[in-house]
Amino acid sequence: MAAMVWALALPAPASPISYPDILARPRPKPTQHITYGPAADQFGELWLPIGAGRHPVVVLIHGGCWMSSLPGLELMDYAAEDLRRRGFAVWNLEYRRLGDGGGYPMTFQDVAQGVDLLRSLAAHYPLDLKHVVLVGHSAGGQLALWAAARRRLPHGSRLAGGDPLPVEGVITLAGINDLLTYQRMGADTCGGPATINALIDPQHRPGVDVLGDTSPAALLPIGTVQTVVSGALDLIVPPVFGADYAAKARKAGDKVDEVVIHDAGHFDLIDPLSDAWKRVEPLIDQRTQ
Repeated sequence: MAAMVWALALPAPASPISYPDILARPRPKPTQHITYGPAADQFGELWLPIGAGRHPVVVLIHGGCWMSSLPGLELMDYAAEDLRRRGFAVWNLEYRRLGDGGGYPMTFQDVAQGVDLLRSLAAHYPLDLKHVVLVGHSAGGQLALWAAARRRLPHGSRLAGGDPLPVEGVITLAGINDLLTYQRMGADTCGGPATINALIDPQHRPGVDVLGDTSPAALLPIGTVQTVVSGALDLIVPPVFGADYAAKARKAGDKVDEVVIHDAGHFDLIDPLSDAWKRVEPLIDQRTQ
């Protein structure tokens, strides 16, 4: 970890794109708004392309430090529209977050329920469930990896159970893939260690290995192909975090591709107008073949 400390100490330029830059544009509209639970944030947006036949599915899971005070799935709508135009069906997932009924276990239960709902949706919409890829950004990268790793949850875990939907792969974009490492060394932008503590609430769960339940790094090997993407100019989740997680995943036996995009900040990775997206979209296409 000494190398990580040194890397984080280096100055770096500010991200060239911020989330207000993206949200300032006209927001595209999905095909359907579909609820999966009674809470206000238990819903998803389905984006269907034009054309016959069943379509490969991209599940988008937004970031925002797991906090309801920050933008939610609307930040991913622009990428969803771009992917729809390219022939993908997109399931853009919302979930309960900190400050609005989220945290452990609700946030994780919502993501699991939302992903598995695709089985029911496929009975009504032209979805190819043999080709499903999870794409998560920032905190959503952690949730996407976790959703793919659910089969490895320990017996007795409050989050275990059900029949998790198989996926072809996971792409984590500036993902917070190791909760413990980010708790110790992550940027204050997400509220520092207090945010991770609020998410998993370890002090109020004696005898429960909440990191073992929730952190992708603790559930390795996940057993599905993963692509870890970082922006070289990202100050929120610098590339060193992606490299650290990728090394752990490979050591555990997972197949992991690691991509660092030059001149990209945190939000360039989800902006379909950015040069970074020109690198990200082919990675999604590759995983759904």
